[in-house]
Order: sequence, then C-alpha cells, then structure tokens
Amino acid sequence: MFENLGFDYTVLRNIIDVLIVSYLIYRGLLVIKGTRAAPMLAGLAVIVLIYFLARPLGLNTIAWVLGNFLSSIILIIIVVFQDEIRRGLTKVGLQPIFGRFSKPVLSKTIEEISLACGKLSKEKLGALIVLQRDIGLDEFVEEGVYLDAHLDRKLLYSLFVKDSSLHDGAIIIDEGKIKAAGCVLPLSFNPDLDPNLGTRHRAALGLSERSDAIIVVVSEENGSISLVREGRITRNLDSAMLRDALHRLIATIESDAAGEEYSEKSRA
Repeated sequence: MFENLGFDYTVLRNIIDVLIVSYLIYRGLLVIKGTRAAPMLAGLAVIVLIYFLARPLGLNTIAWVLGNFLSSIILIIIVVFQDEIRRGLTKVGLQPIFGRFSKPVLSKTIEEISLACGKLSKEKLGALIVLQRDIGLDEFVEEGVYLDAHLDRKLLYSLFVKDSSLHDGAIIIDEGKIKAAGCVLPLSFNPDLDPNLGTRHRAALGLSERSDAIIVVVSEENGSISLVREGRITRNLDSAMLRDALHRLIATIESDAAGEEYSEKSRA
C-alpha cells in the first residue's frame, strides 16, 4: 500500500540508521563524560584530524606513520577505553538502583551507614563501605569473610575499629545485609587522581570504574567522608551531608531509569 503511495522505504531506513547511530554516540559520550577517557578521546580525534590533513599538505611520512597507527584503530580503542567500554556494556539492561529493595529497607540502609560513618569520622577510623547495585560483586565477596549479617550501625563500627582483623578491607552491603567484610578491591591507576588520595580512596575509585556500585570512604587521616560512583568522587562530607547525598543520588538514578523506561514504552 505504501509503495502505491510512492513511499520510499530507503529514506526511512536511512533515517532510522542515522538516529540509532546518533543515539549510540550520545550514550557513549555520556559514559566517558567527566572521566579520563574524555581527554584521551580528544587526543585521538586530533591524531585523526592530522592524518586527514597530512596528505593534502604533502606530509607523506606523517601520513604513512599515522595510517599504520590508525589501521589498528579498533584494537587501539579497545585497549585504551577498556574500562569505559566495560562500564557502558554493563549498563545495558540494568534495572534501577536498589530496584529490588523496598523503600523502608533502602532508607534504613542509608540511615545506618550515615550514622556509622559519622561516628567513624569523629574518631578518625578509616572505613570502606560498598553498596552493591545491579552488578554482582561475588568475586570480591569470595576474597573476604562471608557474613550475611543484618545491617546495624554498631556492627559497622565494630568492623572498622583498629582492633578488628577486618578493618583494612571493604564491607559489601546488599539488600540491607552485610554480605562480607575484609574484601580486597581493585585499585584505580588513573594518573589524574589527586596524589594525596590514599589506598582506600583509590580502591573505591577502582571498583566504581568497574561496576555500578556506590562506595563510601572514611579517611583515617582526617576523618573526612567521601562518596564515590562511576569513577567520580565527592569529598569532605559529614554524616548529614552523606545521608542527603545518598538520597539525592538514588532519587536521581531512579528518576533517570524511570524516564528511560517510559521512553521505551512510548516507542513500543
């Protein structure tokens, strides 16, 4: 019927093709926004630009060198942006943060963590607390001490006192329970990080670069509280600020996820 009306399917296919590619590029830029991949991508774009300008300007040697370099561009992109690619792929199909949690459980989790961190901060006891989201962290749970204990501020505090054999590791919390303690997390080797950041902060950033977890860090040096997510760190928080930041962060993520779900239903 559309053919009789002179409808051109080729034009429709081209439009859909361009829209899909534009959306993928947009999502990719959102993933690398604010990370070390952004300046690296800009540097790669400069190299590509120089390559296309080299031959018209008669710079044959530069064109030959860059041509050989860019002939393996797919492999280069995978190697250079492996963390960002992994983070972007793991987001595909993920549910909203704590989507399987009820509101009371989530609120209690935030409250217990905030109060425990407030006390740890006052006494300058270092802490590393991981709130697991949709990406499983079983590989880190297996390296720690499995607890599966009810979340309680007193228990959180006791695990990080210096007399505890587990105080140097991370605690992983899932569904309102402490799954494991004494967990070893991967360190971030981002060269742009503040050199004053300690091992706990680098471990928090390292995990956030590889998963969608939210990590809370209490500094042993000055007692300051930091919140880490997706390779970004918010520093110098207190107990009340941490509580508000966690509620705002979760509300924002849930709102974004709901908006994406609404858009998908609208397109369907």
